[in-house]
Amino acid sequence: MEVVLNSLTPAILEHQPMRKLIIQLLIVILVLSGSIGYVFVNRATPASSCTIASLTTQVGNGTLSYSQVGNGRSILLLHGLFADKEQWNTMMCRLSEVGYRAIAPDLPGYGNSNGFTLSDYALENQTTLLHELMEKLRIKSFDLAGSSMGGAIAHLYAQRYPNQVRTLAFIGSPLGIVDWASSFKEAIFQGINPFIPITKEQFALEISLLFFTPPTIPDSVIAEKVNDYITRNQHYQQVWDIVNLYDDILCQGVPTQLPTFTIWGEEDKIYDISGANRLQECIAGARVIQLPKAGHLVLIENADEAASKYVEFLQTARGR
Repeated sequence: MEVVLNSLTPAILEHQPMRKLIIQLLIVILVLSGSIGYVFVNRATPASSCTIASLTTQVGNGTLSYSQVGNGRSILLLHGLFADKEQWNTMMCRLSEVGYRAIAPDLPGYGNSNGFTLSDYALENQTTLLHELMEKLRIKSFDLAGSSMGGAIAHLYAQRYPNQVRTLAFIGSPLGIVDWASSFKEAIFQGINPFIPITKEQFALEISLLFFTPPTIPDSVIAEKVNDYITRNQHYQQVWDIVNLYDDILCQGVPTQLPTFTIWGEEDKIYDISGANRLQECIAGARVIQLPKAGHLVLIENADEAASKYVEFLQTARGR
């Protein structure tokens, strides 16, 4: 993406209608690089000055891959189930542009992070390994944000290490607060798990549930992803079973006292917007923004707006 965009003139990139058109045209080639995730389109920043570093470090018994960009106050960003760090690319660049250091790992066992066991997929074990990562990076205090499953992990981390986390944010609806939306349940009742598609049609269903405006994806990419889900089906089913043990985790344990922020898409077909009310019941004082014309993956589809609203929240909590 950066190579393509660097060849465009600054005048074109600064022209908003043209910029949107360019992004739309490129969306078909901005496909997942690396792991098979439930995010199949990675929309990188159009700002050519943003260079995201890709790094690795030993954590636990495996090798953890992570992205990093910017300087200043640190923010740790956690992706969702069967996803990877690249889905944060645009938001990372937006955060770095306003003075933050953004860090997004491939969670243990996901993306390019390898060498981990099945037990490492338990969300409590994910927090342990992430704590080791932050210790290795010598970051003693940071803001923490997650998407979907990453939101549940972020919440567990904040409960376990409250003195290390400045603020907690859910960029898109989090796992662990409300049951699956009716559209998702309907597929499950038909014997289809949209997160583990084994046909082209099931893949299309997954995309339609995740995005408000589904992107167009080349048939060759769809075939590759579906083949991986078929070949490694047992593994995906095992991870799915583990993660589904945490369907009410945000309402359990000691309620967090951290400043908490949520962006929830009004058209979310994974976790219905009505779940925002329960989130505020379980996390007293949590600020919730309901984003119109937005689905589950606001960190990709609504990245600029999500970043802007998140920065506004961070600025109000700057004193912590």
